Amino acid sequence: MHAVDAIINKKMVTTESPISMGALFLDAGKISVGDAERIIVLQKQKGIRFGEAAKALGLITDDDIQEALSQQFDFPFLAASEENFSRELIAAYQPFSAQVEALRALRGQLMLRWFLDAHKTLALVSPRQGEGRSNIAANLAIVFSQLGERTLLIDADLRQPQQHALFKLHNVYGLSDVLAGRADLTGVTRIPGFRDLSVLPAGTVPPNPVELISRGLKTCLHQLRSQFDVILIDTPSAEQGIDAQIIASHCGGALLVARQHKTRLNDLQLLKEALQDTGSQCVGAVLTDF
Repeated sequence: MHAVDAIINKKMVTTESPISMGALFLDAGKISVGDAERIIVLQKQKGIRFGEAAKALGLITDDDIQEALSQQFDFPFLAASEENFSRELIAAYQPFSAQVEALRALRGQLMLRWFLDAHKTLALVSPRQGEGRSNIAANLAIVFSQLGERTLLIDADLRQPQQHALFKLHNVYGLSDVLAGRADLTGVTRIPGFRDLSVLPAGTVPPNPVELISRGLKTCLHQLRSQFDVILIDTPSAEQGIDAQIIASHCGGALLVARQHKTRLNDLQLLKEALQDTGSQCVGAVLTDF
């Protein structure tokens, strides 16, 4: 995903004393005590910030400063050197990029138009495969968690699941196993390195995805709503079956995902009408550009 066009932030207050940038650099091994003394001297001479002085001396980079600021302001993101997750999670690896700003704008719209009320669940749907739905779901879940919302991402694509690969999870037990009674909700995985983000992977790819979703998802979501503020659900593409319509009906709302120069407007309109026929509200649409 290179860009997102989409159709509040809450201030976080902490009672703990903030850690100085110098201390963060020292703890991370970015500078030595001797370096810190040189930085302080330059800082006083020039009347500039600690980070600016350290950068002027060639001791740290802009990325180092952003990483320190993220810790001071309780805004976690991943360093480029970390390989724990897929690079497609740009909200984690490139949180200050234009693409992620677009995702934040989308988050703000959803907070105002959907999650502001009693709604907690939202399905992400697309007409066809390859339109960026799973990617948007994962990155949107990250930016919601960065806001401080207790966020759960559910992979309900029981045909060609993707979320376990994006977050590099062992896809042993997940939603399908819960719905089939083979496992309980301990399959919900808290994602380390992220604030308030959990993922329920798809689990075992079953032979009867529609039947499983139809008979068990409503009860499952009822249990999870009390534990999370925002629940985003990745679905199979509409061309693969009626799974997405059933999932959206249990959520009450759906976000349409389309790909620029690929998704046909007529396909989007047909999907919107099909969702409305099941009683699901189309909250808006997202256009991805690869």
